[in-house]
Formats: sequence, C-alpha cells, structure tokens
Amino acid sequence: MAQQNLNDLFDDFLNRAPNFTRKDALQDTYTPSQVPHRTEQINQLASILVSALRNEKPSNVFIYGKTGTGKTLVSRYVGQELEKKAATTNTALKTCYINCKLDKINTAYRLFARFLAEFGEEVPPTGLPTDEVYRHFLDTMHKKKGIFLLILDEIDALTDTDLLYNLSRINTELKDSRVSLIGISNDLSFTNNLDPRIKSSLSEEELVFPPYNATQIKDILSQRAELALQKDILEEDVIPKCAALAAQEHGDARRALDLLRVACEIAERTGDKKITVIHVDDAQKKLDIDRVVEVVKTQPRQSQLVLYSILYLADLNKEDIGTGDVYDVYQTFCKQSKLTPLTQRRVSDLISELDMLGLITSSVISMGRYGRTRKIKLEMSGRALETSREILKGELL
Repeated sequence: MAQQNLNDLFDDFLNRAPNFTRKDALQDTYTPSQVPHRTEQINQLASILVSALRNEKPSNVFIYGKTGTGKTLVSRYVGQELEKKAATTNTALKTCYINCKLDKINTAYRLFARFLAEFGEEVPPTGLPTDEVYRHFLDTMHKKKGIFLLILDEIDALTDTDLLYNLSRINTELKDSRVSLIGISNDLSFTNNLDPRIKSSLSEEELVFPPYNATQIKDILSQRAELALQKDILEEDVIPKCAALAAQEHGDARRALDLLRVACEIAERTGDKKITVIHVDDAQKKLDIDRVVEVVKTQPRQSQLVLYSILYLADLNKEDIGTGDVYDVYQTFCKQSKLTPLTQRRVSDLISELDMLGLITSSVISMGRYGRTRKIKLEMSGRALETSREILKGELL
C-alpha cells in the first residue's frame, strides 16, 4: 500500500507544470553571461590578470568580502572570459577552481592531488609521499606549458603555513609554466596572521568587495528568475521581499537566491501555481536552520575550534561561560587537532566574530580590579545545535 501511495505521489508531481525552466540558474555556482553590479570589480581583476594573454605571469591576488558579495562569481567569470580569449590567440591558459573548505584541502598532498585531477591525472587520496605528488605536479606543469590561474576559494581554511609558503614559492621551480594564485576569503584579517614572507609573496594585489544593496539584489534576482522560472509564476512582491531580507543580511546575494529558490521549491511541492510572500516566509524559516549549519561548516578551523570549545562548556551545563574558560578548553582541543593555538586576544576577536554571525551572544562584564571578561551564551538550539555539534566533532577531532 505504501508503495502505491508513493507511485501516486510521483505521478502527481510529474503531471504538474514545473515551476522551473532551469533550476541551476538560482544556484550560487551558476555563472551567468552578464554579472550585474560588479563591473568595477570585474575590470579590476581582469586588469591584473590580462598579462596572462601574453604568456606572462600575472600578480597573485587576494579577494576579500562578506559572504554573497560576488567574489567567487567574479573570479570564475573573469577566468572563463580569459580562457575564451586565450583560445582565439592560441595562448595556453587554464583556470583551476578549488574550494579549500568543501574539498577539505588541509595538506599539500591534497592540494596538489586536487590540482592534478584538473588535468586528468589520477593520484590516490592517500598513500604516496608528498614529495612524490609534488614532483608529479611539477612534471605535469612542465609538460602542459602555459599560464595557470589557481583560484583558491576559502583560502583561510589552509591552516598549514608551510603549504602557503610552498605555494608562494612554486614558480621558482617551474620553467615553461607559471602559476598565479587568486585567494578568496571572507576573513579580512586572514593575511594579518601570516608570516610576513608568505604575505608579501601571496597577496601582491588585494581587492575588497562591498555588500550589495537591496536594489542591486533585486536586479540580480530579476535576471536569474527570468532564466530559471516559468513566466508569470511570481507575484510581484516576491522578489522585493527576498531582496529586502537579503539586504538585512549584509547584502548577501547568495541568501536572496536561496530564498527565491526554496520558496519556489515549497510552492512546487504543495502544488501552488503562484509563488507568494507566504512561500518566502516559509523558505526563510527553513533556511534559518540551514544557514546556521552552513555558517558552522564554512568557518576557518580556528573559529570552529573556538565554537566547539563553547559547545563543550555548554554541554557541561556551565552557566557563566567566560573568555578564559573558552581559551583553556580551546588550547586542549588545539593539541588534539595538532594546530598551533592563537593568542587569547585573537581568540577573543574570534568570539566577537561568532557573535556577529549570530551563533552566540557575548557581553563584556567588568570584573573591577581584575579587568573585564566576556560572558558567552549559545544562540543555537534544536536541530541546528545538534547538527553543528556533529559537524564540528567530525571536522576537528
């Protein structure tokens, strides 16, 4: 009987007119033919990288900005356009995109294995000496000959400073090929904690992406909705509401796209022929839980360790969680994770960042002649809390 009910459900879904014409256009991984409201950033990045068309190595670039400000989109777009132009002039140029966080790139072995995979070279996930994988990488570069633009998204996930140093020196061992790095990070202070030698080599040029405003997000949504959805399926106040909600989230265009896509999915599941603001409200509730989990997953490892320390203390039913308590537990977890602990002041900064992200609340309490401390409280609950705990335990320990 259950099987028959499922068949009815499947048939009912397939017999309905779909809301989407091409759903991928509402994904943040989609690269449109035109990128609205990022002309200045596109031109700046293209001006830095254009020397690749003369077979010259461009400067390395670091791109900063909050989530959903177009950093990844612009980098991939400019890379694609450069590849198209290079093809017309017989210039050997290739763009390789790697998300250090999602691809779990935390060792030199994994980075070079992932890079080699872009050229169809098979490398086992483990088992070979790192030097052998690196030599294989150099041999491949010598054979390919050309300019390679390596986009390292969420580069702050690379906690191995030796790896970053090796990346900064990689061209000293290449003859007929050159590698330029485009590092992308949400953490504006990332390079401040790097060895000065690494910083000077890696971040030769820097770009900062500002947040979008509500009007700009509305334009982006209108462009994507035209590509992704059936005509006349949106009520007129849906896009303005998605844009307004995302503008409150520090101008996060990715958030707006997610709201619109999930609202359309909810309407499709319920068989509604129009997408309304009620669907947007339902989408926001669903995404609020998913967002907490996503923020936890995409934090740099040091921030994750600080958050996991807070979770650990909360699990002990400690009512007053102070900065010193967090730092003591954090140092222990650093040893278990084989990471070098940051200073207590830097950990205090990370606590402030977690507060800004809405994962915790922290208030400064005066201790009289003993100075000041923070009192910290978790803002996660229910499924988001349980999922976050599982993610952090799996990532860190």
